[in-house]
Amino acid sequence: MAEFGDAHIDGAGLERGQSHDRDACAALVEKAELYADAEATLPDGHVGCDYFWITDDGDVVGFIAFRRELNDWLRMYGGHIGYSVRPSRRRQGIAGAALRLVLDRASEQGYDRVMLTCDDGNAGSYRTIESAGGELEAVIAGPDAPDERMRQYWIAL
Repeated sequence: MAEFGDAHIDGAGLERGQSHDRDACAALVEKAELYADAEATLPDGHVGCDYFWITDDGDVVGFIAFRRELNDWLRMYGGHIGYSVRPSRRRQGIAGAALRLVLDRASEQGYDRVMLTCDDGNAGSYRTIESAGGELEAVIAGPDAPDERMRQYWIAL
């Protein structure tokens, strides 16, 4: 977790500014169990989600989340799937492998397409999405600053 510093960790389920200690880890596991429960009552504006830790030989190297529906914010800025890989483990195909597994899961659950987004300047992420079949729908202003651009993609399953 320390490798990410103060940056938001896409796909982890952590809130901005949340600590990265043992208590935060326990809270994260509890949150993942709640959001995975299709019958659970979630906070307003939240959707059911499956959170996964991407591991390599027992080490957590990243996170990926599959949101089972899109609310208004996710339809614009978040999509169905979000992911992050530790900085020291990037450019090793980890995100692409994890994305393929989650796409398989989405297909098995009956989805015919899913949406993903990424920052326009994040070449690693948009190449990963495009390699998985992502079709660029639009480049839009980001949620926090109009000069920050985001790419919206759909992947047919």
